Amino acid sequence: MRTSRIAQETSKLSQAISPSKPTSRRQTRSFANSLSAFAAAGSPVTATTSIPQDDGSSSLSSAASTIDIEDYPHLTPSRKRKRGVNTPSTVVSSMSISTRNSPRKGGVKTEVETTGAKTKKVGKVKRQPAKELVNDAGEVEIHPPANWEEVYEAVKEMRKRVLAPVDTMGCESLADEGLSERDQRFQTLIALMLSSQTKDTTTAATIHTLQSSLPSPGLTLANIRAVDAATLNTLIYAVGFHNNKTRYIKATAELLHARFGGDIPDTVAGLMSLPGVGPKMAYLCMSAAWGRTEGIGVDVHVHRITNLWGWHKTRGPEETRLALQAWLPRERWHEINHLLVGFGQTICAPVGRRCGECVLAERGLCPSAVVERKRAVKRRVKEEVGFGEEGGELVKREEGAAVVKEEEVLADGAVVTREEEVVVKVEA
Repeated sequence: MRTSRIAQETSKLSQAISPSKPTSRRQTRSFANSLSAFAAAGSPVTATTSIPQDDGSSSLSSAASTIDIEDYPHLTPSRKRKRGVNTPSTVVSSMSISTRNSPRKGGVKTEVETTGAKTKKVGKVKRQPAKELVNDAGEVEIHPPANWEEVYEAVKEMRKRVLAPVDTMGCESLADEGLSERDQRFQTLIALMLSSQTKDTTTAATIHTLQSSLPSPGLTLANIRAVDAATLNTLIYAVGFHNNKTRYIKATAELLHARFGGDIPDTVAGLMSLPGVGPKMAYLCMSAAWGRTEGIGVDVHVHRITNLWGWHKTRGPEETRLALQAWLPRERWHEINHLLVGFGQTICAPVGRRCGECVLAERGLCPSAVVERKRAVKRRVKEEVGFGEEGGELVKREEGAAVVKEEEVLADGAVVTREEEVVVKVEA
C-alpha cells in the first residue's frame, strides 16, 4: 500500500525527536499536529528586528535570541502590579487560529499587549490664542494670549534648573574671541548656516574643526575662499545637507568679498540675499553679530512650542514670527529663541515630551499636555514547521508583523494617534 508524503514526513519527525525506536502505529492527524506544536516550542529561532519604543526611538533586539517560556503568554504566570497614578497597566491576551492540520503548517498566533499611563488631571484646558479686536477708533489691536506672562515666567524658571545644549554650544557662543570683530561676525554667520537641520553639539564640533584645521588664523573669509570645495565638504561632513552647505558657504564667501567689503551684511535684507540664509538666520545673525534685534528668530522649536501652547495656529516659522511680533514685547524678541530652543531640547522635545516633569502641565497652563498615554502592540505570527532539504532536519519558519499604535489624550481633550507596522521574518 502506498504511503502518503505527509505520513512519511511525520514518521521521520517522530524518529528524529524520539530517544528510542518508535512503535509501529497508525499516524493520525491529531498526533501529527501535536508533534508539530512540540517541535515549534522546542526549536531555537534567531531574529533581528527593530521595534519602535514609546519615546519615538528604535531599539535593536539581540542578534541571536532563543524562544523562551516568556514568549508564550498562556504559560506566563500572572504577576500582581501596584496600581498608581503613574504606574502603567498591562493586559496581555492571545489566541491561536489553526489554518491547516498538517505537520508542515502551524497556526497564526495573535498577541495584543496594551499599556497605559496617566498623569495628574487638572481639568480640561482651553486654548486662549491672541485675538484681533477693533478699538473705538476703528483700529485693529492685537490682544495677547490671556496667560502668556505666567507661561513665559514658568518656562524661564524651568530653564534655570537644567542646562541645555544651546546654553553652551549655541551659535552665538562659537566665534573665536581671539580674532577681530569682523572675523567673529563671519564665524557666527557660518555657524548659523551650518546649524540648519543639525544638532547644536554637531554644529559646535564642526566649527571647532574648521577653526583648528584651516591655516592660521583658522576660520576666516580668506581661508574659506582659498580652500577647495572638496576639502571644505570633508571638514563639514558631520552636519546635515553638507553638500548643499558647502556650495552655499563658498558662494557666500565670494559675495562677501565682492559686494560687502569682506564683512557680513548689516541688514536683514542683505543677509537674506546670501545663498542659504533665510529669515531665521538673518534675524539671529543681526542680534548675535551686530547686537541689533530687528525681529524674532523663529526656528522649529519656537514654531512648534508656541503652537502647542495655543498662542496661535500657524503653518510655518515665518507665519509664527509675524504672529509673535504683533503682540510680544520687543524686549523679549531676542531671548525667546534661546529660551524655547533650550526648553525644546530638555523638556518639550519633538518626540517624547516629558509632560510629567513640566510645570505648565501641572498648573494646567498647557492645552497640549499629555494627560493619558496608551500604547497597543499587536503581533501576528504565522508559523510553518517542516523538513529541510539536507539531512531531514527540522526547520521552523515564522513570518509576522508587529503593529504599534500609540494614543495620547491632551489636556484640551484632543486625541493624537500614531500607528506603525514592523514586518518580521525568521527562519531557523
